[in-house]
Amino acid sequence: METEKKVLVKKADGGTEAFDRAKLERSLRRSGATEDSVREIVAHIETELYDGISTREIYRHARVLLKKQGAPAAAKYSLRRALFDLGPTGFPFETFLAELFAADGYETKAGITLRGRCVEHEVDLVAYKPGRCLIAEAKFHANPGLKSDLQVALYTHARFEDLKGARLPHSASHPITDAYLITNTKFTSVAIEYAACVGLRLLSWNYPPERTLQDAIQEAGIYPVTALSTLSGREKRLLLGRGMALCRDMPHWRDALRSLGFSTAKIERMIAESVNLCRN
Repeated sequence: METEKKVLVKKADGGTEAFDRAKLERSLRRSGATEDSVREIVAHIETELYDGISTREIYRHARVLLKKQGAPAAAKYSLRRALFDLGPTGFPFETFLAELFAADGYETKAGITLRGRCVEHEVDLVAYKPGRCLIAEAKFHANPGLKSDLQVALYTHARFEDLKGARLPHSASHPITDAYLITNTKFTSVAIEYAACVGLRLLSWNYPPERTLQDAIQEAGIYPVTALSTLSGREKRLLLGRGMALCRDMPHWRDALRSLGFSTAKIERMIAESVNLCRN
């Protein structure tokens, strides 16, 4: 019996792997697509596969098909790309993470300087609540093929060792107890191995398996406006440049959006998509 030929897919890091139908199905389900939608989309994409097709092209195709169905799943499926679109300026990744931790009951401060036992450190994020205070290093990559490696894990842990037990300047009741390294892409296997050994907490798009960054965003319902399919790239950049970054705030921006030149009909479509996305 002849073995079915596997189609090779080009990954974001430049490597290749065989097309994995189950992996595509899982990504669609995580976005909230129905089982009927999953079957239809996967079957459609499989008819157009070819050796060397990129994961990005597969993603774009799946997103277009989801968008045609008019489901909130289309915006959720865009979430990873939406994080890249935040960029290092306009609405920095650490500011987005601060909102994410705040949704989990933490008080947060982004971009502050803390005095350690030896030296001062610029810390991307501090999050605290009774009994727990953590610092986080936020590593934003504009290229999905880039990973946070051992070197990043080493200096994040070294910073934590100098700051561990220190108390925040605005509150004597919050000694630093934990450290996170968070990225919008992935970690190298060596970085994961080292972090597990020293107790450094990692959070990325697909790690740890029990609760990834994607899971945390969807549970909190904290979505950037860059996830909205009703906005063009130019419109997304316009909103970010005005500090209008989170979908949950969209219903409060009617007057501001009108002043930016959006029509009433377009505003209502933006609000409807934002509300549906955060609700679901």
